[in-house]
Amino acid sequence: PVPFYHCFGMVIGNLACTATGATMVVPAEAFDAEATLATLHEERCTSLYGVPTMFIAQLSHPEFGDFDLRSLRTGVMAGSPCPIEVMKQVQERMHMSEVTICYGMTETSPVSTQSHTDAPLDKRVATVGTVHPHVEIKIVEPETHAIVPRGVAGELCTRGYSVMLGYWNDEAATKAAIDEGGWMHTGDLATMDDEGYVKITGRIKDMICRGGENIYPREIEEYLYTHPAVEDAQVIGVPSEKYVEEVMAWVKPRAGASVTPEELTAFCKGQIASFKIPSYWKLVEEFPMTVTGKVQKYRMRELAIEELGLHEIATA
Repeated sequence: PVPFYHCFGMVIGNLACTATGATMVVPAEAFDAEATLATLHEERCTSLYGVPTMFIAQLSHPEFGDFDLRSLRTGVMAGSPCPIEVMKQVQERMHMSEVTICYGMTETSPVSTQSHTDAPLDKRVATVGTVHPHVEIKIVEPETHAIVPRGVAGELCTRGYSVMLGYWNDEAATKAAIDEGGWMHTGDLATMDDEGYVKITGRIKDMICRGGENIYPREIEEYLYTHPAVEDAQVIGVPSEKYVEEVMAWVKPRAGASVTPEELTAFCKGQIASFKIPSYWKLVEEFPMTVTGKVQKYRMRELAIEELGLHEIATA
């Protein structure tokens, strides 16, 4: 169901299937959770691609249990950070025991790292795997560009045959993204463990600075996913006169479930650091999305500033 004009659908989808002689099954003109589930059931597909929001939509479909997905074996989840709980459900409820996570971007054609089907479960669900053959990666301090120690968060950079030549007719943007050494600066924050497994912790521009403390939204999102009433959660920073930024969480409850901000706050207490517990909660039916299924956090922030009346602080 991934759009063919997107690098994910074009390269990992079309080109990969063409190169291996695999049959491609297109459920609908645009992503539709029910159409995808019905197609998997009827065509006995063995592989499924998608961004996390697509898998979440299928797993939460009210008629999910009516479809036989036992033919599924593998697939790819990519395009945006993959929640650990969602990855576990995809393996268990959708029978995708060999599903892998890919990390990359359009500018890197698109994959730089990928998880392995034979890796330990914790590595498969909590990391984006290890670097691809013939590609280099490093994690650097965003300001100094010095390589950080293993386990320390920094900006992920990649170099190799897969990196683009540049942005069309935009030399300034190209120089800002690719340094003199040929390293593509992704703008993503990541860590690498002693075995070379990479974990994406967020986007540099999405990192929240509350009272001098750096907060990574994904850590909070991952915890909220473990609440039985939460289908999806997205965390942003909003302006604060006292702390510069405060934490805000948008939560999409599961179908038929109800949850209150007070219950969510209580759920967080004692489990995550107090300064990371959201000061603002918003219960939603949907998130602002791109046509490729990625959550638009900048738009969430704009809407939050407007709804909370934080214009003066935001422009101060």
